[in-house]
Amino acid sequence: MSKTALAVLAFVFLTLASIPMSAQLIPHGNVYAGVSYGQLTDAVNQQSYRGWEGTGEFFPFARYAHLSFVIDGSGYYRNNEFASIHQYNGMGGVRWSYNYGKFRIFVHGMGGYQRVTSAGVIYDHAVEDGGGGLDYKLPFKNFSWRIQGDYVHTSYASATQNDYRASTGIVWRF
Repeated sequence: MSKTALAVLAFVFLTLASIPMSAQLIPHGNVYAGVSYGQLTDAVNQQSYRGWEGTGEFFPFARYAHLSFVIDGSGYYRNNEFASIHQYNGMGGVRWSYNYGKFRIFVHGMGGYQRVTSAGVIYDHAVEDGGGGLDYKLPFKNFSWRIQGDYVHTSYASATQNDYRASTGIVWRF
């Protein structure tokens, strides 16, 4: 067998072998981006913050279609007369969802990391999140609108914090 025929045969084999694998590279899931409002506690003062939130969700198990894994990132900002305050959250966890017509109802539990910067001082600590929401399927293919609410628990500067956040935005399903 000539080298050219062997190269063509190898190319055809690799091309045909990669077709079933390509379907496995992109799991079923969605990506969300939206604006967020948070009622957050800065040690002792409860303040309102505005920011953004983004999530990536994928459904790895065909047998458990309601169970998914979610990665969440968010940022909140506030400027007052003393300093600007920035808060960033990075979390991961599980989400259970149920589809009912054009609606998708979900609840989730996540844990992760929070960084707060206030007047040049940085605080890093663990964060726990529990919440849920609703997706409404839009008439555009593969798009939904999400409304979501969360309870966020942290320990900040040796004080327990119980924060709340709400967000809304667009979801792209794939």
